[in-house]
Amino acid sequence: MKIIKNLFLILSVMFVMQSCIVSERPNIAYFSESGRDFKGAKFVSINVPLFLAKPYIKKALREDGGDEELIRLVKKVSKIKVLTVENGDRDMLKDFANYLNNNNYEEWATIKHDGDNVNIRVKQKGDAIKNMLITVNSDKELVFVDIKGSFTADDISRMIASAKDK
Repeated sequence: MKIIKNLFLILSVMFVMQSCIVSERPNIAYFSESGRDFKGAKFVSINVPLFLAKPYIKKALREDGGDEELIRLVKKVSKIKVLTVENGDRDMLKDFANYLNNNNYEEWATIKHDGDNVNIRVKQKGDAIKNMLITVNSDKELVFVDIKGSFTADDISRMIASAKDK
């Protein structure tokens, strides 16, 4: 009986942790479903398990002197996907921006920080923002963070303001 319990526990943990898998295939629809050849670009994708990540994010924000409103914003997040692209070119980023425009993403902010461009786009239904895509574009690497949740325009504005204040 003890063996069956241990086996069940191990299988349960493996099932729950499968979302933590790091993959070399893209996890954002444009890159995985377009069928395009991205000319030597290397992809690394991570599906972030929120039950593990949220406590660390909240703790880091509190230690950093983060605003309680920003910490409450973390509670509204339901899913996070991260995709890094090495050796991506400007044409790839331009095509991706066109794809986002065609799929009802609105550009909300572009922030220049330490030579990198940070772009925030949102997909909205009525007043509710269901999807936010943050793109960080540096010289040799692109990072895409796809955040799903239920946000308001005020939530996003506070997040952008807190990023500009630092």
